[in-house]
Amino acid sequence: MLPSLAVFWVVLIVLLLAFVLGRGLFGPLNRVMRQREAAIRSAQELAQASANRAREAAEQFEQRTKAAQAELFREMDENRKRANEKRAAIMAETRRDVDAQVAEASGRLKAQAGEARVQLERDADALGDAIVERVLGRKAS
Repeated sequence: MLPSLAVFWVVLIVLLLAFVLGRGLFGPLNRVMRQREAAIRSAQELAQASANRAREAAEQFEQRTKAAQAELFREMDENRKRANEKRAAIMAETRRDVDAQVAEASGRLKAQAGEARVQLERDADALGDAIVERVLGRKAS
């Protein structure tokens, strides 16, 4: 049995429709999808390259920051050393001044003590003479 002419027409229309849809709709659609995939791949590669550059820039920034911090700490140490040396020099000078003032004051004190002893001895002799004179009623010889 032979298929009827309607089946032949249906098969022909389906084939024609498949050809038209393939050329008119699916072909351009596939082309657009391939272009999009290529654009996505290109964008991903560009993003990856940008991320790599950003990572390198961040590493360089970190290295520069560490170097700047090291330099700052070195300068702070130098300043602290200079300040400690200056403080030590000031302390030594102050200590010398204080020692000199103490020595001078000690010398003055010894001189004043000597003068006071001499004065006390004179006063004691005068007082002794005055006591003898009162007690005896005459001057002691």
